[in-house]
Amino acid sequence: MNELIFADQELEVGFIGKLDALLQGIERMGASYKASLGNERFLTDKEVSAWLKVSRRTLQDYRNNGMIAYYQLGGKILYKESDIEKLVMSGYRNAYRLET
Repeated sequence: MNELIFADQELEVGFIGKLDALLQGIERMGASYKASLGNERFLTDKEVSAWLKVSRRTLQDYRNNGMIAYYQLGGKILYKESDIEKLVMSGYRNAYRLET
């Protein structure tokens, strides 16, 4: 009888361990999920500055000079991911080699 109880406890411990791992995975997914409006992701100035490798002050200059589109909700600035991609691609130049 003791063996049966021990085996049941072992199954319970294993099951609870798997539930804990599943919960941790769900929490990681929830932390990385960003809400979207019309299938569009919105990024904060911190995320955009990290992506473009510029300071947040430089982003402010881009906004002030009309170089980058943004939304302002109260004190929060948001950027559409597609607008940032367009900005990056607008600076793309094809490589060329001079033929001699």
